[in-house]
Order: sequence, then structure tokens, then C-alpha cells
Amino acid sequence: MKFLNAQVQARIAAEINAAEKRTSGEIVAVVAPSSDDYLHVPLLWATLAALALPFGLFQFTALAGYTIYLAQLACFVCVALLLTVPAIRYRVVPRGLAHKRAHRHALDQFLSQDLHTTQNRTGVLIFISVAERYGEIIADDGIYKKVDPSVWDEALAALLGHLKKGEVEEGFVAAIRASTEVLEEHFPIGAEDEDELPNHLIILDGDDE
Repeated sequence: MKFLNAQVQARIAAEINAAEKRTSGEIVAVVAPSSDDYLHVPLLWATLAALALPFGLFQFTALAGYTIYLAQLACFVCVALLLTVPAIRYRVVPRGLAHKRAHRHALDQFLSQDLHTTQNRTGVLIFISVAERYGEIIADDGIYKKVDPSVWDEALAALLGHLKKGEVEEGFVAAIRASTEVLEEHFPIGAEDEDELPNHLIILDGDDE
């Protein structure tokens, strides 16, 4: 993800550092190129296209069965190869499937990045999966005991609003600032507060990046 260059990463890290000077909450920002390779999706669409092709050929042509069979094979191969191109593949993934995989990835990252291990359970994950245009904010138990989940709606709306336009950097910045407002009200900075989790942007590897 070349657009997340050193300057962008530095800006996001600075936003997190500034936030954690105002709250005892721990904000962790994670971005993934994608949450799945979805390699089965091209095969599914190619199969459907190949199965549908004979109906039109039988209806509007006088081709022999063997020729139609060859056309089916060619259709399957061409559609499958076309949809393996990442820029096209992610556009044909059903939204429900994409969001399900991205949500599961976000939950995995919450555990992998140790957000559940802070002393007062005040970790907040801001997660973006770029290919799916998916964003999520997950707060730990210590926060949910004090803050109604609906309070995060504004922060999530800010995140998703930018993601819809492909603005990953601005999405993170807006979500961090909105989350800080929530955390500062309920979890102000303490005299002995420790920085327990990394403040830099965590960039995950991706198969197609």
C-alpha cells in the first residue's frame, strides 16, 4: 500500500500520540490490504457463467452440442482468469461475504495486537480493510462498561465516510479524533498512566499488494 507512505504513517502516529496525552485509553490503528484473497469467488462466477451460456446458444443458434461444450469451457476459463485480477475480483465479491470476512479479521487483530491485555481494559482498535472498504472500531470491556456502544456511532460514521471515498488516511485521522472525544470524557489521562500499546500505524501484509 504505497499510498501509506512514511509521511502518512507519521501523521497517524502523531494523532494517536496526541490522543493518548488526553486519555488513559489505548488506541491502536491497524490497516489490512484485504481480509481474504476470495480466490473461490472467480471460480463461482465462472461456473455460473458457463452454466448459463448454453441456454442462450441453444435458443438463438444452431451450434452442435460439442461446439457448445467447447464454448462453455472457453467461457469458464476466460471469466475465471478475468476475475483473478485483484482490481476486478474485489468488485465482484458479495458485500455480505466481504464484510463478514473483514469483521472476523478485525476481531482477530484485536487479540493479536493485545488490546485485551491493558491494565484497565481500555484498548480501542481502529481497523480498516482497504479492498473491502470496511472499517470497524472495537473497544475493550473496560470501555463498554462505561460507554454505551451507540456513542461510537459518530466515530464509525467518520471512518466509513472517508473509506467510501477511498480516503484511508483521512478515515483514520477522523476516527482517532472522534474516539478521543469519547475516551477523554470517560477515561481522562492519569498522573501514572503508562503507554502500553504501540502508537504507530500497523500495516498488515497482503497477498495481492
